Amino acid sequence: MLLKRYPGNPILKPVPHHDWESLTLFNAAVVQTNGVFHMLYRAQGSDRISRLGYAVSRDGFAWMRLDQPVFEPESDFEAWGVEDPRITQIGDTFYMFYTGYAEQGTRVCMATTKNFITWERHGIVLPGYDDKDAALFPEKIRGRYCLFHRIPDDIWLAYSDDLRTWTDHHVIMEPRVGLWDSVRVGIASPPIKTESGWLILYHGYNEAKHYALGVALLALDDPSHVLSRPAVPVLTPLTPWEKRGDVPNVVFSDAAIVVKDQVYVYYGAGDHVLAVATCGMQELMDFLQRHKEE
Repeated sequence: MLLKRYPGNPILKPVPHHDWESLTLFNAAVVQTNGVFHMLYRAQGSDRISRLGYAVSRDGFAWMRLDQPVFEPESDFEAWGVEDPRITQIGDTFYMFYTGYAEQGTRVCMATTKNFITWERHGIVLPGYDDKDAALFPEKIRGRYCLFHRIPDDIWLAYSDDLRTWTDHHVIMEPRVGLWDSVRVGIASPPIKTESGWLILYHGYNEAKHYALGVALLALDDPSHVLSRPAVPVLTPLTPWEKRGDVPNVVFSDAAIVVKDQVYVYYGAGDHVLAVATCGMQELMDFLQRHKEE
């Protein structure tokens, strides 16, 4: 595997005496600002409803968390949970795209904050159909905001002038028959800008019901143009806490950030605990360059 697991994994686990996070703790958004790491993580307790907790860290490995969730279901379209946050900073505002889950299905929703504790909700931004795995680009592309999302079983792009109305939806990546991502694919973290293109991590799911993580490189001025998509993953379920859990054989990420010359990838393992793996940025870029022809 290209990504190297942190020896102290898992970095966060469920807390038995906190009923809202007593069963599972996984899939987290992470950003770093002013030398501090901020995390919003998904957790479930005895009622099986997903809520979001907050944690903070100085090094990205050791975390302190609050006893209570900072983001809970409030609307009918969130009745069964708020899931899988992804956060992008633009200016002094943090934009969280998350999945609202209810009887009508899954919907992509947005909320904003400046302090990770108090949130302004903006409701459903991609209405009308089951959708999830949304992540916002950190800057405009050709004058418009750009958003990843997933209508099963593909990764889509959409564009907007105001972050509310999204148009020009189109597929950019599909499952690949016979490979590790043969059944469905979805974006992992918001993209990372490099000189060579937009670096993305994404998850893939196959016939064996295994979730793994891969990388790809997209053109800077047209992210629908995939420059490189290696045929091999960078992280697959191997450890006991990845192979067993609430859902077995899962590594699933919502966050990848650059710390100096390293990429920190935060991922849910077995839909039960939270872990982190790292890789040198240059190593990732060399890997993508070697596999450009695939």
